[in-house]
Amino acid sequence: MKIKFFRTAGQCAFLIEVLFVTHLSLAQQTGQKAPPQAPEPQSTSEAAAPLKAGADFVQLLERKSMVFPDLAVDTASLSTGQKFKLAANNSVSLSTITASALGSAGNQALNEPEGYGQGMSGYGKRFGSSMARAASNQFFGTFLLASALHQDPRFFVKQDLTFGGSVKYAVNRVFLTRSDDGQQVVNWSGLAAPLATETLANTYFPQGDRSAGDVFARYGYDLLWKAAGNLGKQYWPKINKRLKLQTPTTYQKP
Repeated sequence: MKIKFFRTAGQCAFLIEVLFVTHLSLAQQTGQKAPPQAPEPQSTSEAAAPLKAGADFVQLLERKSMVFPDLAVDTASLSTGQKFKLAANNSVSLSTITASALGSAGNQALNEPEGYGQGMSGYGKRFGSSMARAASNQFFGTFLLASALHQDPRFFVKQDLTFGGSVKYAVNRVFLTRSDDGQQVVNWSGLAAPLATETLANTYFPQGDRSAGDVFARYGYDLLWKAAGNLGKQYWPKINKRLKLQTPTTYQKP
């Protein structure tokens, strides 16, 4: 089985950018008060305030991160409708679009998958397939499976961790998640969704990239980048506050 190690070269560049900004942020935080964090996972009977029709986008900008919409802002369990909205928001978030754009550029340079060809047409196919995989992953993991299994697809930031502790927590969140009632459970929705996504991707990937080996190679990369994305989310409140991209109140307890 031939594993194509450079399939996500552009995503790697995006990850290096995130970690570099993270390093600068950590280097400058000595003597400053730590930014507020999303609440620890715990059960609660308090319901999140529903978004009014026609005001979803405006309130999303006020209450959620445009880069990582799945950062938790409270511990109230999500309804099925809220999970669907979160899946849609994640599919077109700035992090998803940026990763897809850079990943497609890297794969264009490496001519991967070869069947997509070159030129703007080839880049468009790579970008489109990347966005389609992201949308499928969100539909299966954040909405469908999370709703059926009663799991919380959001990421809860943990404060006061060392860098090593943050890495461990980011990897841990790939395999474990919070249930709707606040318990720690196996992240079946997050683990099964990428496999379903890559199986579905065989319907639009070039003929030479549809083998079982290709599916599981892409699946392995998906889990790797999910852990890397979790690390970015863990430090995003600090980066967000440092760059003044959004008011810090986004990450405070309600």
